[in-house]
Order: sequence, then C-alpha cells, then structure tokens
Amino acid sequence: MCFSFRNKIVLLGVTGSISAYKACELCSRLVQNEAKVYVAMTENAQKLVCPATFESLSGNPVITGMFESYTLGPLSHISLTHETNLFIVAPATANIMAKSAHGIADDWLSTALLATNAPVLWAPAMNPQMYLNPATQKNIEILKDRGHYFIGPETGKTACGEMGPGRMAEPAHILEHADTLINPIKDFSGKKILITSGPTQEPIDPVRYISNRSSGKMGKALTMEALRRGAQVTVISGPASEPLPYFAEKIFVRTAQEMYEETIKRFPEYDIFIGAAAVADYAVKAPANEKHKRNGSMHCLELVPNPDIIKKLGEIKRPHQITVGFAAETHHLIEYAQEKLKRKNLDLIIANQVGGENCAFGSDNVCALMITPTSQDEKPTLIPKSELTHRIFNRIAEIMNHK
Repeated sequence: MCFSFRNKIVLLGVTGSISAYKACELCSRLVQNEAKVYVAMTENAQKLVCPATFESLSGNPVITGMFESYTLGPLSHISLTHETNLFIVAPATANIMAKSAHGIADDWLSTALLATNAPVLWAPAMNPQMYLNPATQKNIEILKDRGHYFIGPETGKTACGEMGPGRMAEPAHILEHADTLINPIKDFSGKKILITSGPTQEPIDPVRYISNRSSGKMGKALTMEALRRGAQVTVISGPASEPLPYFAEKIFVRTAQEMYEETIKRFPEYDIFIGAAAVADYAVKAPANEKHKRNGSMHCLELVPNPDIIKKLGEIKRPHQITVGFAAETHHLIEYAQEKLKRKNLDLIIANQVGGENCAFGSDNVCALMITPTSQDEKPTLIPKSELTHRIFNRIAEIMNHK
C-alpha cells in the first residue's frame, strides 16, 4: 500500500492513444491510494473512453474542454494547476509532448502543462516509428532537460500490429513511479542502498529444493520506501512471489551461495545494506543430478552450512557504511535479536515474530521491534510492513546523522 498519495491532488491528463483505456486502471489505483484525482481529457481521448467513466472512477468532474463550465469545489481551472501535487500524462501521444516541448497551448491540457509547477510524469504510448522519430526523441530530450519525468514506453506488439517501443507502461509501474515523485521527503538522496530479498532455494535434485515461506513482501516494501526517499537502490532477490518495484536495479539469484557472491561483490560500492532475505542456513552437500525415485526406503540428506552474508559484511564494512539485519524468531525474540546484533556487528536489527496467526512470512503485517547498539523499542508492535519500513528508514536516518 502506498501512503504518499493521501490527500494529495493528482491531475491525470488522458490523450488520444488506444492505450487510453489503461488510464482507467491508473485512475482507480490512485483513488484507492487516497489521492484526489482530477482528469483532463483531450478531444481525441473522449472518442476512445467516455468521460463519464473517469468521473465515476475519480468522483470528480472531468475536464473536457477549455471553455466548459465545471464545478471543481474550491478549485478553479487555474488554481487546480497550481494546487496539483503531481501531473501525470498517461497515455502521452507524440502530439501532446510536441506541444509541451514547444510551448503550444491550444487546449486545456496543453495550457495546464504550461501553467503548472508540479512534477510532470509522462507515460508515452504510440506507434514505434512515431516514438523513434528524431522529432519525438528531441521533444522528449527537451522535456527531460526541463526536469520532467518519463516512464516507458515498453517494447512489444502495439495496437497497430508493429513490434517495438510504444506500449504504455503498466498502470502499476506508473503508480510506483508516481509514488516516488509525490513524496516530499528525499533524505536519502545521493545514497546507494543494497537490499537482499525473498527466499533462497537449495537444490536436492533437479525438481526438489529446500526453501522457506518468504514472499519478498518486506523486501519490496523496503525498496519502495528507499526509492520514495530518493535513494539509488539495488535488490538482490531470491525466487520471491512478490514482484519488485519497476525502477530498482534487480539481480536475481537462486541459492544462498549465489546471493552471498553477488552481495559481497557489490557491497563496497554502497552506503547502506539491508538484509531482508530469508537465506537458508544450510544447503544439501551433494545435490543429485537426477530426480530421486521413491522406492520405499528411508533417504537421508547431508546438509552443510551456507555462508553467513550479514556476518561477513559486518567484518568488512567501513566506518561510513551501515548494515541492517532481521531476526525472525519463534521464541526468545528480544534475547536472540540482541545476540545477533552484536555477533554480526549490525547498526540496526529488526526483530520480528514468526509462527502463529501473526507470522510475518507472506503477510502484509508484521509483529516487530527495532534494536540498535544503544537503543531498543519497548515491545513488539503489530503494524503493516509498509509502515514498518517507514520507521526503519527513519531510524537509519538517525544512525546516518551520528556516523
């Protein structure tokens, strides 16, 4: 769940691309995340999607023309562009980008783009040749130089049947990028953060493996909070079920050994490491090359310890680097977390209860508390993972200020 949109005004411009139908989903997602959404449609967009659809989804009148009369509550046409916290154009045609790049204001949307001081996020959608045309590319370059933001287009088969870049970015990805832009706190700007996420899988044979119930939800929530607060983020993820944010650099691994190698190799370049992955403690010593066949007899697996990623980072980290870990425990939560904090030379550990009805694995909520070498929360609190990540980064910010 994204919290940055609460009570924020988002102006959604919809232009005449066949992808206009996707803007309906984007509008709905914004409203679900508590944004106040106002939609402005070009004349051609109205031929593809009925304005009443957006009025129903947003709960506000839809702007369809320069001289139409609207009841926008306390906002007028001009004040709407000034009060907007984020301006999204999705889908964005070559035409609207050309108008904005060259200061043409011949309808409500192009005029509003000139009048607003809000961040502008473009989601282009058009024929691949139109997108690759030097004129379009130059207009995009002009808008980027002015501080505008872009997401997509994605490459694939477009509505006209051609293959290439031109498909509008998925609404979920636009929402993620919008979330990072609308958030005013950028206290991690310029910081590089490395996060491990998800489970690992230790092969038994070509079809079986040892793993755990980690879904990757915590890793995703941490990544979103880091991006939201201006950091550059790389995620090293095991085979998690939860997709990672679109704008994070992603490195996918399978085993604990692979995660260890990737993490150790990259760690020296980063300011902060957060170990949210549920890394298997043991691996099968000699995985079979062929599938084990059931024959009725007992089969024993010999296990060997996996390398301890966080312990190794605690040994090699430099004074300015911060390492953060998690302790997932079924009992003796605080005692075990305190011991792990010291043994692995961590700056912060999040102790979370697993097992029972409040088990953190696969859940949107977690029962957790935070411990540093000099402070400790009084007791575990059951909160959403998205809220916990906000508190984690607040605590990391405090640690940074004392480094």
